[in-house]
Amino acid sequence: HPHDASALDDRMLAELEALARRPEVVAVGEIGLDYHYMHSPRDTQQRVFADLVALARKVEKPIVIHTREAAEDTLAILERAGASEVGGIIHCFSEDRAFAERALALDFDLSFSGIVTFKSARAIQEVAAWAPGDRILVETDSPYLAPVPFRGKRCEPGHVLHTARFVAELRGEPFEALAARTAENTCRRLRLRSRAPETAASAALTG
Repeated sequence: HPHDASALDDRMLAELEALARRPEVVAVGEIGLDYHYMHSPRDTQQRVFADLVALARKVEKPIVIHTREAAEDTLAILERAGASEVGGIIHCFSEDRAFAERALALDFDLSFSGIVTFKSARAIQEVAAWAPGDRILVETDSPYLAPVPFRGKRCEPGHVLHTARFVAELRGEPFEALAARTAENTCRRLRLRSRAPETAASAALTG
């Protein structure tokens, strides 16, 4: 996580590579840049981010991106470091369409959290309504960012249903179809064994 970028040294990087090579590890992340809290200096975050993108390419696994108030630098490093070679997920998507278009071009899917349900999230909602159906995911980021009507409370995994329903409404799609599609998208991106769409939808409906 970018908050802990200052702690990374060569020994830890080697340990992370060994862990990332394990078969049960499906992605590298979340990694990226966070200029809001600045727990680590910008230059350190940027260097570590590039190093971890290189690690992901080395182990041939997708990347999960954390970016906050660092949109341009995040995209620039992804482009410069060759992240499109492995692709990945923009975790907790909270940017605009211009960012989304560049991220999609780098083979990164867009994952929407409870933020998309907030009244103030118009730009995010526009992206959720527009984005290609085979490139969207939903998530909770629990215990944070609970969707409406739970905003301000502890977010739980089951709250993903509310986020999924909201995104389905934005897109004018049946909830069951969106649940099935996002489950399949997740399986594809993380190279998980795919479930039948109807099974995925049923799981989402029942929580």
